[in-house]
Amino acid sequence: MISENILNLITLFFKKLISVNYFILIIISVIFCFGVLLLYSAAGGQMDPWAYKQSIRYIFAIILFIFVSVINIRFWIGSAYYIYFFSLILIIMVAIFGNVGMGAQRWLSLGFINLQPSELMKFSLILVLARYFHAEKEYTVWGNIKIFLIPMILIFLPSYLVFLQPDLGSSILLLITSLTVLFIIGLSLWFFLSSAVICAIAAPFIWMYLLYDYQKNRILTFLDPYNDPLGSGYHIIQSKIALGSGGLFGKGFLEGTQSHLNFLPEMQTDFIFTLLAEEFGLIGTFAMLSLFIILIFYCLIIGILSKSRFGCFVAIGVSINIFYYVFVNTAMVCGLIPVVGVPLPFVSYGGTSMMSVMFGLGLVSNIYINRNVKIERFKEGVFGW
Repeated sequence: MISENILNLITLFFKKLISVNYFILIIISVIFCFGVLLLYSAAGGQMDPWAYKQSIRYIFAIILFIFVSVINIRFWIGSAYYIYFFSLILIIMVAIFGNVGMGAQRWLSLGFINLQPSELMKFSLILVLARYFHAEKEYTVWGNIKIFLIPMILIFLPSYLVFLQPDLGSSILLLITSLTVLFIIGLSLWFFLSSAVICAIAAPFIWMYLLYDYQKNRILTFLDPYNDPLGSGYHIIQSKIALGSGGLFGKGFLEGTQSHLNFLPEMQTDFIFTLLAEEFGLIGTFAMLSLFIILIFYCLIIGILSKSRFGCFVAIGVSINIFYYVFVNTAMVCGLIPVVGVPLPFVSYGGTSMMSVMFGLGLVSNIYINRNVKIERFKEGVFGW
């Protein structure tokens, strides 16, 4: 009897394993290969210190993707609030026990890894918003502001805590991603217009009392980087030089001068897209951005085809999150927006960001597997189901 049950569990596991969305995994694996090549180049043709470690992390990321994909979707619905509050506690712990690096307190040291909880929160927030609106009884499209009060608290609390670290880039990403999801779900356009007016009125106060000096300096540098070309404007000027010098086909693999002569800052993390443009040119950047576009639209399609509101909201939220990751990172290195610390998914060096995005895409794969499952809105039981 026991052996029969074990056999049934193994059979069920392999059935779910076969149904995992491997198309998503193929796309992100190709993007990751781009990233490994760039990290190899950034280290001067060496696997250490970045490419090797990132490859090991990716193996664990694949395991995480498959695990999230095959777990019963009702588990993720039921545990959404627990995951959110766990991420929130980690953010609070950063303020107490966090490691300080590059002038900010953003990481928790777990010995074998430095964890950045703000990255986890980006997808935890999508999960909890999808859970809330899936179960909301009085949900009306383009209507009731009262229904959106709890989501506003869920959004602004972690965003403010991340802002205090200080991490303006992640704080803004949390806000704009979540608010975009709320707009798609049905929050009135008038809310966003009135919020924009309030922000415009409050801008002088924010500038004088909330922003740190280095954040003000980044905004001023964005407006005129040549005002201090050897100081605050140096990074973005060198980034633009590298972008333009790549031309159509690039200088060639391992042939980037701006990067290998140490003119290019943080080329393994935030400015890795610049390294891509210099060595592989417009063709290389177009190829990578095309892969991201395919991934984003594919996730959107999965969300649209899902028969559950939870699945629809999560898949669309994940696609929006990835879009903002890519847009902010590429626009930043091109000088279109101020410099903020936002990585390029699966390309920039870093473990927490990769695992967080892979968790989100694992949820999308799970939704793909359960796309024809109609999930009840209300049911008592474990985790509120």
